[in-house]
Amino acid sequence: MKRIVSLALILMFLTSPTYGEQVRAAWYGNELLGHRTASGEMFDPDGMTAAHKSLPFGTCLLVGNLRTGRTVAVRVNDRGPFVAGLTLDLSSGAAQAIGMRSTESVTMKRC
Repeated sequence: MKRIVSLALILMFLTSPTYGEQVRAAWYGNELLGHRTASGEMFDPDGMTAAHKSLPFGTCLLVGNLRTGRTVAVRVNDRGPFVAGLTLDLSSGAAQAIGMRSTESVTMKRC
């Protein structure tokens, strides 16, 4: 019985919205307003979008801020980041939604 309860708790933890691969993320905003993303759409700083080096455009990611506990669903529509040690660039709207102030550790998993 203890094994079943332990397994259930582990599964709940693994499927919770804040669990995922821990990565470093930054954000970008108004400086790219009016520019096209790598997917061809116009960049919207207030949108819930992200840049990733290799995930297909349109991939939905659930991103969680470890510090605030808040999460947001974003759609990959750009390539990047091109800074060593970073895995994800969030639009300023997405970063604001999770309370991200600067470069931070976040969790990332597919929606």
